[in-house]
Amino acid sequence: MSDEPLVEPFAGLSLPARLRWFNAPKRWTVDHEASCLRVWPEGGTDFWQKTHYGFEADNGHFLHLEASADFVLSTRVRSRPVHQYDQAGLMVRVSPTCWLKTSVEFEPDGPNRLGAVVTNDGYSDWSTQSLPHEVETVWFRVRLEGSDCLVESSRDGAAWEQIRMAPLRERPRVPTISCGLYACSPKGAGYEAEFTAFRFAPGRLA
Repeated sequence: MSDEPLVEPFAGLSLPARLRWFNAPKRWTVDHEASCLRVWPEGGTDFWQKTHYGFEADNGHFLHLEASADFVLSTRVRSRPVHQYDQAGLMVRVSPTCWLKTSVEFEPDGPNRLGAVVTNDGYSDWSTQSLPHEVETVWFRVRLEGSDCLVESSRDGAAWEQIRMAPLRERPRVPTISCGLYACSPKGAGYEAEFTAFRFAPGRLA
């Protein structure tokens, strides 16, 4: 398999054929006038495995492409959350028991949580840092290098800060993995996520 770059401005009337849904939401649209993808996640959707909360969920919405080697993945997300844990960002997925997601998760009674969830061997962990409610737009970038993911965020798409480095342990055992955009609403419907400037670039940053 030969990976090809993808720069998706969401300026057309449909999505590229390379992008496919895992559990497509009932409501989503490509707004070509605003150059964005809008997603309204269904209530009760999430990606999480076992740890601490004692439940397993693998029914979030994930728009992805397939990659065979190292890559750099990025997007800009604007959120209009309603319920606790409303979230949207980037995901890299090897299997239901091995994946990574990064996003801002909404907290109605305190600062939001900017962070990443890494799942290996069917157990999830969650690293977070506080983010003020007034920050509605965040850029995310994930760099896959070998079996390791370097997770970064930015307020402007130019100055990046690393928020996580973690392995995906099942990566060496599979020829391809899925990567792309995701959104979830664990506690209820009503959340709107807006994605712009989605980019997939094979290889590593220089």
